[in-house]
Amino acid sequence: MKVLVIGATGGSGRAAVSALLDRGHDVTALVRNPDTAELFGTSDTAELFGTSDTAELFGTSDTAELFGTSDTAESFGTSDTAGSSGDRVTVVTGDAVRDSDVERAVHGQEAVVVTLGIRENPVRVRLRGPARTPLDVRSRGTRTVVDAMRRHGVRRLIVQTSYGTGPTRDRLPARYRLMFRALLGPQIADTERQDALVRSSDLDWTIVQPVNLTDGDDAEATVSDGDVSSWAIPRRAVGRVLADLVDRPEYARATVAVS
Repeated sequence: MKVLVIGATGGSGRAAVSALLDRGHDVTALVRNPDTAELFGTSDTAELFGTSDTAELFGTSDTAELFGTSDTAESFGTSDTAGSSGDRVTVVTGDAVRDSDVERAVHGQEAVVVTLGIRENPVRVRLRGPARTPLDVRSRGTRTVVDAMRRHGVRRLIVQTSYGTGPTRDRLPARYRLMFRALLGPQIADTERQDALVRSSDLDWTIVQPVNLTDGDDAEATVSDGDVSSWAIPRRAVGRVLADLVDRPEYARATVAVS
């Protein structure tokens, strides 16, 4: 299957690309900066908060991300398919919020995976706004993708959002609700808009809501309609879920929690 990944240079996006390749799919990766194409096959990883001490304030691991609200760059270097991935990955330079770029990338695809986020310090984003990415990149980018998919007749859409938004909003523990409001308020509000526009589309969508994303040891993911087995999940496990859902039509128009 021909699959386009939007947000392919982030941690979840790269994990999804790797998992898609493992399953034999032909992958197109939309990247904003052509220089980031060189990251495919490197071992460059950024931390969410810049220091592990700050991350631990929220009880998360050193490079933990909070419910998929941002995504660090992660390499395919640890994947068995890293050496040959270039043969089946087409890198397209473009911006997810620019209609013409997304139109070009969506053409000829059979499914699209969206893992958009802001890869910047969340404290700085909260206080000053993002420096390199629109604050509403999730909703704007996803709207652009949905519109292009409709025009090209592409039906299957997988969108990673965040546990604690949409139908799982009321399942979030109090400490995370406080963190969402204080630290991630504007980003969560945009994720809610993203969730709503996906649900209102007539596509065969599945919304994937991971808990805290980590660079920890790999583990099997638990997929449910809202219950969680833990509050942290490795990106590789989420990437496999995203890839598996591409050709699982029984999950169309469903939301799954990943923990």
